[in-house]
Amino acid sequence: MSPILMAIVLVTVIGLIGAIILVAASIFMYVPVDERVEKITAVLAGANCGACGCAGCADYAKSIVEDGNAINKCTPGGAKSVAAIAEIMGVQAEASVPMKAVVACSGTCDKTSKKYEFEGIQSCQAVKGLYGGDGMCQYGCLGYGDCTRACAFDAIHIVDGIAKVDREKCTGCGACAAACPNHVISVIPEHKRKPVVACQNKDKGAQTRKACTAGCIGCMKCTKVCHFDAIKVENNVAYIDQDKCKGCQLCVKECPMGVIHIPSAL
Repeated sequence: MSPILMAIVLVTVIGLIGAIILVAASIFMYVPVDERVEKITAVLAGANCGACGCAGCADYAKSIVEDGNAINKCTPGGAKSVAAIAEIMGVQAEASVPMKAVVACSGTCDKTSKKYEFEGIQSCQAVKGLYGGDGMCQYGCLGYGDCTRACAFDAIHIVDGIAKVDREKCTGCGACAAACPNHVISVIPEHKRKPVVACQNKDKGAQTRKACTAGCIGCMKCTKVCHFDAIKVENNVAYIDQDKCKGCQLCVKECPMGVIHIPSAL
């Protein structure tokens, strides 16, 4: 037998042995996958946003089937996903409260309110890391769009230097909140009547006024009109307890700075 033919035979034999080993391994090491995992993955939003607390949609689907995780954690999928998962799992659909992002900043970053003019990488994270931000208010929206780039649904944009949420497109996934280095974005249950404080400036009132014409000055007028103990002033800024709030909106009318809003009206 010629050396060339022998080499061909040898390579063929090695290939066959390898194939047999792979087939045997696939048989003996096979881990059965519940078909419900694939079905649930298919009806989720597919954003892999992590809002459910899992690494991605497939991981969440697996946790539902294998660990009994709640079926209503896919915020982007909403009620439609919950209903589909309930049908696949043969359980009753759980209530799914729509979640929306809100921005705790009411100011505008015009030229007159800036301490610096930044010409580097257009990134909130970069500006925050270099010198804390170029606006007079160190607590507000930095305005360089890290949140817009993080959003997979085109639901948040920079308008007049401040992040604004498109509530029709927002799925409440929380990606924008995670991307914001100043933590001015949060995700809360959607409610047509309950207000939020669109400011988180912790400076005293006089200093806040110097930095922004639309900042909370900690005057406590809102707390005095609330009959449900739902709003308090801490560190010179008002906070609303959404669980206690009844949506009476007296605080909205009383706020002299106009920083308490109904999110749907922003």
